[in-house]
Amino acid sequence: MKVRLAKTFSFEAAHRLPRLPATHKCAQTHGHSFRVDVVVEGMVDPELGWLMDYADVAAAWAPLHDELDHTVLNDVAGLDNPTSENLAWWIWQRLGPRLSGLTRIVVHETCQSRCEYEGE
Repeated sequence: MKVRLAKTFSFEAAHRLPRLPATHKCAQTHGHSFRVDVVVEGMVDPELGWLMDYADVAAAWAPLHDELDHTVLNDVAGLDNPTSENLAWWIWQRLGPRLSGLTRIVVHETCQSRCEYEGE
């Protein structure tokens, strides 16, 4: 049977969007309580009864959390313009090699706003 697993993580960070006009509120440094959904998909192992251990998803995420949490995202290599879209792509690039079956990254910037990325 094919299934999709999702695990949600969070981190606190500040950012500014430097390519916007100076008058735009997001051009100023501000912070968010980001949530990230990491979604993997694949076949359930018939012997174990699961696709993968949620702990494996958490272990793959842990180094990214350490790199992102309580930072200014603009100062993280590769995130000079840290929009939700670019952040989702950045996370995908780093998790893809570590996490078999990665199918989607969802970055929640606020309670009402999110970006979903499913690879190229």
